[in-house]
Amino acid sequence: QVQLVESGGGLVQAGGSLRLSCAASAHTASMGWFRQTPGKEREFVAGISETTFYADSVKGRFTFSRDNAKNTVYLQMNSLNAEDTAVYYCAARNLIGGYYHVLSDDWWDYWGQGTQVTVSS
Repeated sequence: QVQLVESGGGLVQAGGSLRLSCAASAHTASMGWFRQTPGKEREFVAGISETTFYADSVKGRFTFSRDNAKNTVYLQMNSLNAEDTAVYYCAARNLIGGYYHVLSDDWWDYWGQGTQVTVSS
């Protein structure tokens, strides 16, 4: 069992930046970020598996990075807008997958508790 702990969420004005962190209790091959708003399904944001993937909606604004020595991944979020408001979840799986694998929240084995990001306009 792998435990994931997210941090770094909060309230930010539109156009601002936040950095999320996710610390894992053990190394896993794949890690990623999803987000969810009330009444909507959880959607993929960014992650690393076969390579680093980004959702189209965040390309050019968000940057995913990984520190293997710390078993920690980060999501640097710039140029935030109201549509980025959501609970952000960290996910992990000890397997390598392709793009269509990582897109699906069913593919991932482990989840963090989530951290709220609120962007005020």
